[in-house]
Amino acid sequence: MASHHPIMTKEELTAFLDREFPQMHAGGRSYFVDEIGPLSARMRMEYHERHLRPGGTISGPAMMALADLALYAAILAHIGPVALAVTTSLNFNFLRKPEPHALIADCRLLKLGKRLAVGDVSIMSEGSPDVVCHATGTYSIPERR
Repeated sequence: MASHHPIMTKEELTAFLDREFPQMHAGGRSYFVDEIGPLSARMRMEYHERHLRPGGTISGPAMMALADLALYAAILAHIGPVALAVTTSLNFNFLRKPEPHALIADCRLLKLGKRLAVGDVSIMSEGSPDVVCHATGTYSIPERR
């Protein structure tokens, strides 16, 4: 059973993500691990024009990527560097238009088992308490050999 306390620091997690997924920083770094806690993680996505949709608001796909990454980060922080843990489902509710600021994703893990992890992610515009997007997701964790 995975620990309810993180076994990776935010620096270790950042180094792992940078090494295994360098493509996520194409065009410059915009994703940051802000915090790791018991069954939780906080990620930040900088406001950048590459994340915008017509009309100048942050796009749904950008918010989806942030939520998926926050869930992945929370899981890895607790099970260790398992690159092959994969998303099996994600559900999104877009609640309001985000402000033209960085986005903050707060993830909490609801279940962290040997083979399955389930969590939810609340995304807010930096400086605002209002949730702009809420996501739930499930990850499959590969068997350790």
